[in-house]
Amino acid sequence: MTTKKATKKSTAKKATKKSSTKKAASKKTASKKAPSKKTASKKTASKKTASKKTVTKKSSTRKYSPAASKNVETEMHEMKKGTLKSGRSGKKVTSRKQAIAIGLSEARKSGKKVPPAPKKS
Repeated sequence: MTTKKATKKSTAKKATKKSSTKKAASKKTASKKAPSKKTASKKTASKKTASKKTVTKKSSTRKYSPAASKNVETEMHEMKKGTLKSGRSGKKVTSRKQAIAIGLSEARKSGKKVPPAPKKS
């Protein structure tokens, strides 16, 4: 019986030693990763000080109303069907960007919440 107890104790000691070596190994890997993070944070800190001059908070409100996006959606469907025509010339619209521009323009005319059109210089 004494031999069984002795072997149990020795295996228990081995198990604790293994777990402690695993912990030490994980600490080593963590310490290797930490310096790279520190250098990255130093770099970003220097960038932050340069960009603090013109820091403005972004608003969390929507730029475009859901109704305006509905207008754009209907114009896109018309373009895909082939029934969307441009304003003056009446030619068929084939460009995706042009279809979006037409939808936003119509939303502006109807008074929906849309940012003003970019001014031509």
